[in-house]
Amino acid sequence: MTSDPQHGVSPERPAAGRSRWRFWAWPGELHRRGILGINRRNADCVMPCNPRKFYPRVDDKVITKGICQQRGIPVPKTFAVIERNGDIRKLSSVIEGRQEFVIKPACGSGGRGIVVVARHDGETFHTSSGEEIHISALRYHLSTMLSGLYSLGGQVDRAIVEERIVRHKVFENVAVNGTPDIRIILYRYVPVMAMIRLPTVASRGRANLHQGAVAAAINLHTGRTFGGVCKSRAISAHPDTGASIEGLAVPAWEELLSAAMNLAEGLELGYVGVDFVLGISSNPVVLEANARPGLAIQVAHRRGLVPRLNMVDAHNPESMTPDYRRELIAKLAAVE
Repeated sequence: MTSDPQHGVSPERPAAGRSRWRFWAWPGELHRRGILGINRRNADCVMPCNPRKFYPRVDDKVITKGICQQRGIPVPKTFAVIERNGDIRKLSSVIEGRQEFVIKPACGSGGRGIVVVARHDGETFHTSSGEEIHISALRYHLSTMLSGLYSLGGQVDRAIVEERIVRHKVFENVAVNGTPDIRIILYRYVPVMAMIRLPTVASRGRANLHQGAVAAAINLHTGRTFGGVCKSRAISAHPDTGASIEGLAVPAWEELLSAAMNLAEGLELGYVGVDFVLGISSNPVVLEANARPGLAIQVAHRRGLVPRLNMVDAHNPESMTPDYRRELIAKLAAVE
């Protein structure tokens, strides 16, 4: 298997006389590289490790916040939870005296429907990406949110108005118009892989890979970034600023790992992705959790999840103590 700087995981180069170079890989080649596919993720990780009755704990951000607060894990301060259309007219009083805030669907996914307001005069709202939204348009957006436009399965939803976390200064040159977030994937309560998602112009300030954000892999043991991917292509520099996305030391890394393990236990989900943001104060704050985390993190790492999952299984995870899980992290970081 060779390394293709444009595509990360790449197929073997053909011998002389065989077919020309391919820009894709056969399933067998991905299997040999330990790449976890969506079918195997669902069959071997999600279904056996995540009891369906616990899904609301991560699918509803209001519930997730409550669990975090019960376990002493910081979350963005909630200003209001809007449940009915009649409550929308109270928005002005909710945000009075607050220049910055975030509006998000409680049961949304993929970053859809989120509005990050950086400043306003009560009538015109300026988002972190530089867009202007009139108060009437913002109220209409809230009504579509409540109707379920952005929720999982199109179900009637709630809207959360919460504190905006301004990014830590260490990310100034590698994030555009928004705040990066850090995802840690845990298997049987053990962190197995992590990445940081960096907003771009294309993602309109959102840390969402499907919308054009950049992902940089994080070494579990050191908390430093390496590798990177944007729009399914391997990169090493931010596409807008040109700054290197490799070698960044994530602040409060040990606290992030501890909070992720703490929350995974509270959720009682054996395969989960936990998303954090780091503000100016460096304190990790949980944004949300996901019982079906995406698999693009493997492209950022240039390696698959399967060998790490197998290592966790080999260490009798049911009897692991929190201290033993931390000792295992360094070994996982070295798994190819």
